Amino acid sequence: MSAVMQSIANHDAYLAGLLPTPTTPYEWLNTLRTGAAQRVRTLPFPTTRNEEWRFSDFSLMCKTVFAPAIATPALTLTEIAPFLLPEAANSRVVFVNGIYAAHLSSAVLPAGVVATHFSAMLTNETLRAQLARHATFQHEAFVALNTSHLQEGALIVLSKNTACATPLHLLFISTASTTPVASHPRCLVVAESGSACTFIEDYVCLPTATPSPTYFTNAVTEIVIADDATVRHTRLQRESVAAFHVGYAAVHLGRNSCYSSNSITFGARLSRHNLHITQSAEGANCTLNGLALISGRQMADTHTVMDHTQPNGNSAQLHKCIADGGAHAIFNGKIFVRKDAQHTNSTQSSRNLLLSNKGRIDTKPQLEIFADDVKCAHGATVSQLETEEMFYLNSRGLNANTARNLLIYAFAEEIIDKVPVASLKQHLSHTVSSQMGEIV
Repeated sequence: MSAVMQSIANHDAYLAGLLPTPTTPYEWLNTLRTGAAQRVRTLPFPTTRNEEWRFSDFSLMCKTVFAPAIATPALTLTEIAPFLLPEAANSRVVFVNGIYAAHLSSAVLPAGVVATHFSAMLTNETLRAQLARHATFQHEAFVALNTSHLQEGALIVLSKNTACATPLHLLFISTASTTPVASHPRCLVVAESGSACTFIEDYVCLPTATPSPTYFTNAVTEIVIADDATVRHTRLQRESVAAFHVGYAAVHLGRNSCYSSNSITFGARLSRHNLHITQSAEGANCTLNGLALISGRQMADTHTVMDHTQPNGNSAQLHKCIADGGAHAIFNGKIFVRKDAQHTNSTQSSRNLLLSNKGRIDTKPQLEIFADDVKCAHGATVSQLETEEMFYLNSRGLNANTARNLLIYAFAEEIIDKVPVASLKQHLSHTVSSQMGEIV
């Protein structure tokens, strides 16, 4: 099955369980799905020969045949309690193996705020107008694969000048099964002019006991932020350490809009996250924070693109990777400042902590400027724990393990502290502490 890496188009056996055959009652959706399925068969599968994927070797995934998820396990609220957020008790939309779970969801929201699933809104004009418009599938094999399955997904719509004080929790749960399954979660967030919201996009696994289940999550998110609107986005990937996770997010920024992102990766055997942001109008502001904490044989690859196309845009990015054992962390961040994007202010920092001699971190910040009146900077560091800092803590009575854990925790906490939901921030801090205990 390693030949799958040459081209998705040449491996019908591999695709048999991934490409859908049934149609829907909606012609516009059928047309979109059919076009995407046809494109999947002609697009080359990303391989390490592709510059954008040269560190992301997914050949291991191609040795597994995945079946589509066709039924939702009968989970209870008690079983998923570890992943529930008190702040989002009445603003939660839950999917299990990519299938909407009404009995686990609860959305009692103020007027002007919609948080629901696609099936309830397939006649909605906003859904039809924006879906697959920003995350296009012509050149992305995994986006095309996801789009070919379009029928279900999470939808958030904020009406003009509507502020939602309650965080919106989109929870995607994968479960163990006798046969590895593939799910294709989809999210669409539309914030109309003057609106504001906080939402959490959360990928988790049940049960948490060993052995860790093997499955494939192929997620796509589209975020449309209109003029003067604000969206605060936290994305969590805490899948099974035997799972495969590919995520793609496309963000469209309007005039004087604000977008902040906190992307945190703990799980999956192999994971890849692509984040593409387009500043399409003047004065947009963007803040990107990222953290990958991995160990063992995990690989976590993050690719971001910040595309400034209009004047007076601001963006700031801080991405951190922590790799222990034989883990491999990758970060590639691109900033484009187009010719018309004068007075752009953009910074990017990649800071990385390598905890073992067997681990590996590859980082590649990129800055391409075509305008002449801008303020831009970028940089990257890869280091181990500082001997001087360890010595200082040891001299204050801390043993080597405690000192080591404290320094790692402080390094990660800078990103976690930016998460805007208190209970989630506390839970993530506990997760970091727990994982450090495992890798000491």
